[in-house]
Amino acid sequence: MDIDWQVHRRFVTIDGRRANVVEMGAGPPLLLVHGLSGCWQNWLENIPWFARTHRVIVPDLPGFGASELPREEISIDGYARFLEQLCDALSIDAAAVVGNSMGGHVASELAIRSPQRVERLMLVSAAGISAEQAQRDIVMTVGRVLAAIGTRTAARVDGFARRPGLRQVALSFVVRHPQQLSAALAHELMQGAGKPGFLPALEAVITHRISERLPEIACPTFVVWGKDDHVIPVRDAKRFQTLIPDCRTVVLPDTGHVAMLERPGRFNALLEEFLAERPGAAEAGPGGADEAAATDDAISADAA
Repeated sequence: MDIDWQVHRRFVTIDGRRANVVEMGAGPPLLLVHGLSGCWQNWLENIPWFARTHRVIVPDLPGFGASELPREEISIDGYARFLEQLCDALSIDAAAVVGNSMGGHVASELAIRSPQRVERLMLVSAAGISAEQAQRDIVMTVGRVLAAIGTRTAARVDGFARRPGLRQVALSFVVRHPQQLSAALAHELMQGAGKPGFLPALEAVITHRISERLPEIACPTFVVWGKDDHVIPVRDAKRFQTLIPDCRTVVLPDTGHVAMLERPGRFNALLEEFLAERPGAAEAGPGGADEAAATDDAISADAA
């Protein structure tokens, strides 16, 4: 929170629309992709750490954060195409890609349609498998309710973030221990609430089928999940591991849907090891065990 983030933010025009992008560091490109109702701030605990060794690129997907809605209807294919165009605009030929939730769905699609773009892939509680069995009408009805709540939360984000009880109410479905997030971090996490891309992106997630195409992913893949994820069931982690050829999995105990924020110490160590792994060293790489122990410094605790 001591970083002047405005120095690292800029707008990039993609297909005639302005996209907000945060970029920090130099070195091999690392692309971080947020999930549904998310924004670049979802990666606040990770960007500075990896900027020491990598060129970290973190966009707001169109319709979220400070990025404009796309010209065309929101779709998973469209978001993958957006990432391709963003890489072109930033002169990036290939990158390691990390996607959370819907961002994992988009990252998987990118790895399938443009394998030359994705050198390594990390999926963090990724959407795309259970969503295929969801009943559209029910999901969209619930989504409309959540959108209304998100709009209300966005209008009162300061009050929700400052009070531990309200943080618990606002974030308990996504975060295992919302009361242990600092008020400042909770405030940033809730910046994605109430954005115009929410409902069309939700429909895109539940209508885009990808599971039968996951075996086409050719790059090394690492699946990270929270054991107490209430958004996407942890059983999907094993399905991803089964369907993707070069893939391993770690399940973090006492962790919800956003492991990169809830367990930043553990998460950053896992990703760092994965990025440093030699090609063909999958058996010796991270994630050999199905479940990883949480570290004491994993959660950003609010001293108040």
